[in-house]
Amino acid sequence: MTESAVVSRSGVPNVDIDVFGDAFLADPYARHKELREAGPVFYLSSYGIYGMARHAEVSETLRDWQTFISSRGVGLTDFGKEEPWRPPSLLLEADPPLHQRTRGIMNEVVNLSSLRALRPVWQEHANELVEHAVARGTIDGVDDIAQAFPLRIFPATIGLPAGGEDHLLRYASVAFNAFGPRNHIFENTANAAGPAAEWVAMACERANLNSSGWGAGVYAAADEGRCTESEAGRLVRSLLTAGLDTTINGIGNMLYAFSQNPGQWDKLREEPRLLKRVFDESLRWDSTAQTFFRTASRDVRVAGVDIPEGSKVLLFLGAANRDPRKWSDAETFDITRSASGHVGFGFGIHQCLGQMMARQEAEMVLNALLPRVRRIEPAGDPGRVLNNTLHALGSLPITFVPD
Repeated sequence: MTESAVVSRSGVPNVDIDVFGDAFLADPYARHKELREAGPVFYLSSYGIYGMARHAEVSETLRDWQTFISSRGVGLTDFGKEEPWRPPSLLLEADPPLHQRTRGIMNEVVNLSSLRALRPVWQEHANELVEHAVARGTIDGVDDIAQAFPLRIFPATIGLPAGGEDHLLRYASVAFNAFGPRNHIFENTANAAGPAAEWVAMACERANLNSSGWGAGVYAAADEGRCTESEAGRLVRSLLTAGLDTTINGIGNMLYAFSQNPGQWDKLREEPRLLKRVFDESLRWDSTAQTFFRTASRDVRVAGVDIPEGSKVLLFLGAANRDPRKWSDAETFDITRSASGHVGFGFGIHQCLGQMMARQEAEMVLNALLPRVRRIEPAGDPGRVLNNTLHALGSLPITFVPD
């Protein structure tokens, strides 16, 4: 047991770490070992919640949707007691049978066939961005690649109106901040959320969507009577949080990983067949989504700890992904590793809707980089943007050394 953990009267370790404080959010990995070593289940008394940080308990809790439900919110706010800041997501914040119906619709819209059809256009955009970046040499890996690429292809793929890129970024930021407490980090983004939320609501209406995008496909399900017009709009909105901010940060973290581990870039160039493993290993090593909540639907005992019905349980995805009980040498970024089972995209029925899109985007970036870039070198200290849920890069000074 760590110094920050003491055993409470109920037998569950009480951990005295502010997991939504600035210091923790800036570098969560510095304290993850303490959380894992505190026990399979612990209590965060400052927030009145339970926590899990080991891979076995985190993955099993995500799998057990009947006991640990999402419909009462996947953030700190309990939708059974408080009103959410916007209508709940029909995917992320829903349980079966509703979730089964809505996820079925979205799985038909965002499918492997539709993604394959987009590959040539996406690759062309990735090649163009990387060529410009290599010509410049030193760039901001976030602004010039990780953010620029998804913003080029994502709005058109959904069929959104042009000119809303800033609104999309602000909306995603506040959406993920809202899963935490109403701290200064949330308030800073919430102040700018009004116009962004209004634009998103407008953009997700049928009349404002391109007829050939994925958004129109969602509304086609409404025409077939599989969802209501209002539900279709909320499902299109869910695409915006599933497919943009997490992908931006995932690609940024991947570039950061290679800049810090040049031997791994050499290995990828020597063995391009490893490309399919890269993004999952980078998500395991530095999880974009660090945490999500569940709510206990009944009194339940986990690893000898009694968790009462209605308790919020905070799952530390980033800590679980570096659990040495699951992976050897877990702190090391190693593209030869099979990262299968990582929880960077969640786990179980609520696995991220946008994961296929994110993997394909990362693959397009790597395809563009491999023949053009010999080394990815750090060109300064990266800047972090504090977020209650995401481990997000605000800037990433890097140099692409051409081949």
